[in-house]
Amino acid sequence: MTIGIVGLGLIGGSFARAYKEAGWEVLAFDTDRQALEFARLAGAVDGELLPKELSRCQLVLICVYPEAAVEYLRQNGGLIGPGPLVMDCCGTKRRVCEACFILAERHGFTYMGSHPMAGTHNSGFKYSRANMFKGAPMVLVPRDFDSIELLDRAKKLLAPAGFGRFSVTTAREHDEMIAFTSQLAHVASNAYIKSPTARRHRGFSAGSYKDMTRVAWLNPEMWAELFLENSDCLISELDTYIQNLAQYRKAMENGDRELLVRLLDEGRRLKEEVDGR
Repeated sequence: MTIGIVGLGLIGGSFARAYKEAGWEVLAFDTDRQALEFARLAGAVDGELLPKELSRCQLVLICVYPEAAVEYLRQNGGLIGPGPLVMDCCGTKRRVCEACFILAERHGFTYMGSHPMAGTHNSGFKYSRANMFKGAPMVLVPRDFDSIELLDRAKKLLAPAGFGRFSVTTAREHDEMIAFTSQLAHVASNAYIKSPTARRHRGFSAGSYKDMTRVAWLNPEMWAELFLENSDCLISELDTYIQNLAQYRKAMENGDRELLVRLLDEGRRLKEEVDGR
């Protein structure tokens, strides 16, 4: 079995390591020749994924930024053929899926959107690991929700990564959810660390500070592209967040203990309801 991986960052590199450990032949492409060579020296990649090699892969994973993913398939879609299943692993889905569904139909290859829900605040192949996706959720965005055969095929081909569960959704619903579960958290964390007090936190901070600031350490270019591609959903979540923060501020400004207790209890109860203890 052969897998083709486009992009050897954290996600692509982790897929490469996982599939190599599972005994697959791993072919990869990256615009950074040093990253490709490093992956080969690390034993995660067998060779370069040349355009002519695409058609002999069983699975092709596009692990680059959304615009780059679409451009790669624009340039190489005609060489893929009907054999492989092609999946992008981008953090937003609407624009990518819209463009790639059209390209797949035009060139006759099989495409499905996906988003592995795993990662770290670090980026780059050197932080990749074979067990990155072990037990993690995987979101699938097919064009045809009635094709049980295609969904089953995708799950079987993704088995070496070790995902714990699969969710099947639309590109729109994915982007609405990811604006809340991921993107808003990154914006809030990145803004939070800009307090002048941050420079004096040592000796006064513990778990809360670490949890709140972990994702402030992000890849600016990647997240800027993702935020802008999903700006309508993210702005909606930001507006709700700002409105909620304003209520807490107002309660404190007015010395309204009763309102503050109620707001805090609402948040506590909602967390318990949503996620359990």
